[in-house]
Amino acid sequence: MPLSIVVGAQWGDEGKGRIVDLLATASDAVARFGGGANAGHTVRVGEKTFKLSIVPSGVIAGVRDCIIGPGTAVSPAQFAAELDELERGAVDTSRVWLSDLAHLILPYHLQLDRADEAERRAGALGTTGKGIGPAYVDRVGRVGLRAGDLRDLPHAKQIIAARGRALAAQGIQVDADAETRALERLAERIVPHVKDTVRLLFDLLRGGKRVLAEGAQGSLLDVTLGTYPYVTSSVTVAGGAAAGLGVGPRDVDHVIGVAKAYETRVGAGPFPTELADSTGDDLRARGHEFGVVTGRPRRCGWLDVPALRYAAVVNGFSHLALTKLDVLDTFESILVCDQYEGAAAAASWPFVLSSNPRPRYATLAGWRSPIGGARTWEALPAAARAYVEFIEQAVGVPIAYVSVGPERSQIVVRPHAPIAPAAVRG
Repeated sequence: MPLSIVVGAQWGDEGKGRIVDLLATASDAVARFGGGANAGHTVRVGEKTFKLSIVPSGVIAGVRDCIIGPGTAVSPAQFAAELDELERGAVDTSRVWLSDLAHLILPYHLQLDRADEAERRAGALGTTGKGIGPAYVDRVGRVGLRAGDLRDLPHAKQIIAARGRALAAQGIQVDADAETRALERLAERIVPHVKDTVRLLFDLLRGGKRVLAEGAQGSLLDVTLGTYPYVTSSVTVAGGAAAGLGVGPRDVDHVIGVAKAYETRVGAGPFPTELADSTGDDLRARGHEFGVVTGRPRRCGWLDVPALRYAAVVNGFSHLALTKLDVLDTFESILVCDQYEGAAAAASWPFVLSSNPRPRYATLAGWRSPIGGARTWEALPAAARAYVEFIEQAVGVPIAYVSVGPERSQIVVRPHAPIAPAAVRG
């Protein structure tokens, strides 16, 4: 069972990219199973920083195959631009593959996204405006365009023209000729990367190759299981990996959840442990908490253990990776929400959160010393180890990886880690 799944355990921005980059050194392929270019992943190698939006993070580690699966929604222009940017950074993109079943985001999807958000007014969700939600709506409505349609542009034009006629009633004008000409130019760049990734993954897995399935966003933003309606448009939990890639669940051996040592959220929606004070400002400044895709400042707060327990339940985590522990280096004491007060009874976690529960905090000692140089568990200060162990016990999931800085080598790999990465170079 050589398929391991890596997903965000919070509201996204947990540092999944750098964990995938680390584990990719011991993998043959990395496959993105859902979401679109609203999910920014940052990987820092030495003095060079790569910001990825749709290409799997494993491309930086040089894995054999980087796959963008059928469950994704992809902007052709964004994809082409990201390939170009990676190549300018001397990254080989020759084995980046886009599933021919992945749906495409076209300019009218962006218009729809912005129009829908403006119409919500005070109830705006805080979407990135990347057109991802409308593209998924078109997929479900059976009027979308897939990457494989780029092989037959006259057919693609028919789909665009039909969609344009329907959108005209909403005041959105679609020039099918202009859209098709733009796609024709992009197709020259993209079609060499379009592939039957379902068959590719089947062959890799049957051949015993190690595959990492990479999630986008975070579990608490899942369209079904998250804080609805303040959610993303796709399936973000581990169970979506099989459907989003076209593989069977029997291939999965590990499910690794990635969580920050504190909590952040972008956009609207409930956030019980949010700190609208100088402590929140300090977390934001120390953690450089600004969106990779949008540049928006992230809302910051203390770690929410009930939320993390819920993420463990809906994903079936076998292990956790804890990131940005070093951001807490300067705190004399650290608070952790260990339960809610005044929560709705007999309700699922998303409904509990919508009832505005009050967080109850446990207080742990800080370590007041820099930990960026630690490379072993024993090298961490006792208080830092105690903080990690508190989270492990409270959530009931072992923490296998602990990030102590932004560079790819600044990760402590514990002995019980399910995947031992190859030697990590700075």
